[in-house]
Amino acid sequence: MNQISDVFSAPVAQLGASTFTLGQFLLAGGILFSLLLVALVVAVWRSARARAVAAAEAAEHARDAEARMAELTRAQAELQGRMGSIAEVFGSRQAELTKAISERLDGMTSRLGQSITEQTRSTHENLARLQERLAVIDTAQNNIQSLAGQVVQLQQILSNKQTRGAFGQSRMEAIIADGLPHTAYEFQATLSNGSRPDCLVKMPNDAPSLVIDAKFPLEAWNAIRAAAEGEGSGPEARRAAESAFRRDVEVHIKAIAEKYLLTGETQDTAFMFVPSESIFAEIHENFEALVQRAHRARVVIVSPSLLMLSIQVIQAVLKDARMREQAHLIQAEVVRLMEDVGRLDDRVRKLQAHFMQANKDIDQILTSTDKVTKRGARIEALELGAMEAGKGGEADKRLPSKAAPAGEGGPGSGQLRLRVVDE
Repeated sequence: MNQISDVFSAPVAQLGASTFTLGQFLLAGGILFSLLLVALVVAVWRSARARAVAAAEAAEHARDAEARMAELTRAQAELQGRMGSIAEVFGSRQAELTKAISERLDGMTSRLGQSITEQTRSTHENLARLQERLAVIDTAQNNIQSLAGQVVQLQQILSNKQTRGAFGQSRMEAIIADGLPHTAYEFQATLSNGSRPDCLVKMPNDAPSLVIDAKFPLEAWNAIRAAAEGEGSGPEARRAAESAFRRDVEVHIKAIAEKYLLTGETQDTAFMFVPSESIFAEIHENFEALVQRAHRARVVIVSPSLLMLSIQVIQAVLKDARMREQAHLIQAEVVRLMEDVGRLDDRVRKLQAHFMQANKDIDQILTSTDKVTKRGARIEALELGAMEAGKGGEADKRLPSKAAPAGEGGPGSGQLRLRVVDE
């Protein structure tokens, strides 16, 4: 026992200054176990109470659920009735909607058919127009191809010196032939010194002829264009080409002045024809010295438009000369015209006299017809008066049967008296 008590009283643990024995630990454990047992009992009681409350709540919920199920059943029945009525309404509305949709679809189909027909017709018309335009485009393309071929031919012509000269000659000949009569010019005529100018325009009144030259040098000009387009070596090549062009034109001007300006045979001025307006403008703009040299040499540089203007002036001069040459014929024709006018005046005066006599005769005829009309009116008035007098008595009835003398009374005597007075 003492050993047991010693065991229970022996210190087991020490916390700070306090010392705990085994008995104290056991006591503390018993107290803790008692507290745990009390807590367990309380927990079991609370859980039993919670289950009772839950059961009551569950029963309440069950009753609520049954009430709600009844309400749901009643609502379901009402909903079924409403659904039936709605189904009937929907059925009727669906039939109307189907009918309306069918009508709309029929109308839309017809309109769509018409629209497709119109669109098809419009498409066919547009295709036909497109084909016509394509045909026009094909024609234009063929024309462009032919023009391109002509341009190539023109380039070949201009690249050849002889054909280029023929081209300038042909342009000059076309302008001359369009503006002057064939007796007023001559191509490739021979002068007294043996030279043959391209055209010789014959002036009126035995005046000297006008010489036109169409052999304009274009090689140096083509070199200038090539240098300007970058085909040469720069400014030096352009200056060299301009110098060559200036030299060639000066030589050509000198040749025209020496060969074609003949005193008494040709005019003291000759035309140098340039077949391009652009070359003519370039010469007057950048080669003013050439223009001045040509003027001093009495050579006029003309473009196609200036040549046309000069030909029109020459045509007016020729027309004026022809008018002067035919002046005596015109005077004779004017004299004959005056004689014809005099005869016409006499005949008109005679016709006027005839018209005046005819008017006088018509006036006399109108006077006679007026008298006849008045006499007819008087006769008609006398006959009516005799008929009214005959209805008055027997004496009046016998008066027409008696041969009454003219001096006695009666209607007959009045009628005779009026006739004598009228005559």
